Amino acid sequence: MAEQYVNTLKPGDPFRDWLVEVLGDRVHNPACRVRVYRISPASHTVCRYAFSGEKFSVVGKFFGEPTGVMRHYNEEKAMRNEYQRLKQASMVIHVPRPITCRGNFHNVVITDYIKGVALRKYLRHEHHLYDRLSSVAALLRRLHDGTRGPCNIQREFGQFHKVLDQNRLDADQREQFNHLLGGWWDAGLLHGFHGSLIHGDATPANYIHVDGKVYAIDFENGLRNAHPIHDLGVLSAEMKHFFASRFDDGERSEPYIGHLLWRYSRGEDDFYKITDVLPFFIAFGYMRIARLGWAPSHREYLIGEAKACLRSRLT
Repeated sequence: MAEQYVNTLKPGDPFRDWLVEVLGDRVHNPACRVRVYRISPASHTVCRYAFSGEKFSVVGKFFGEPTGVMRHYNEEKAMRNEYQRLKQASMVIHVPRPITCRGNFHNVVITDYIKGVALRKYLRHEHHLYDRLSSVAALLRRLHDGTRGPCNIQREFGQFHKVLDQNRLDADQREQFNHLLGGWWDAGLLHGFHGSLIHGDATPANYIHVDGKVYAIDFENGLRNAHPIHDLGVLSAEMKHFFASRFDDGERSEPYIGHLLWRYSRGEDDFYKITDVLPFFIAFGYMRIARLGWAPSHREYLIGEAKACLRSRLT
């Protein structure tokens, strides 16, 4: 992600004064200025606030200022959802510490700022990538095992249909997906897993490595009682898409995906159980990516791969 300096807040600015009040003893000089840096790309306005002389920063994510595909939603509900999911996840994995949230500042969530290297950079250079994927696999396993509950499989299908709606497919394409999803539903292929809190946005940009630890950031799409393989499927789709778009070779991702799944698994039986349902969530991940406005040829590639994933388990 990139940062761009946008402003300096001085004493008397309402938002700056509120931050200083919220942070309390962490700010040694209550009269300090606060430099503001816009972080992009992001689905909402996201800024880093650096307190002069204090040697730390916080991040503000403003749900009242959407910048991505989704523009119409309950902003306050989204704010509170991320704040609560971060609090729950923080009990079992490393996440940016949730500090507070507030509706009348454009529905902002304030968290600690985590300075590190995103998995996306390791993916780009294929440097120490197996080790980094091992860390992410362990993080996801801790999250999923540490937040067990019932699994809302019906919602997983609802999520898939929602992302199909966002892609605005023609009638023939949509009917093909409806038929394939119906096959998965009738066969009960997603059953046999406990539910959990999932990250919900398992992209390589959202795993940050710092001093031997890995942090998950951005829990806007976090869901309770969700299917745990959802996160693995989305991350697998993101890796396949990366290698397909960068090197025209999606198969180049296969050893890395296999490593991620093996390191997540609790032995061989668990590995095969996971790979049985993975195509559903890879297909979902492809359709998440396809809605982002790629060139027509690449979008058709993503849609075709999603259908192929769904067919693979049905045949």
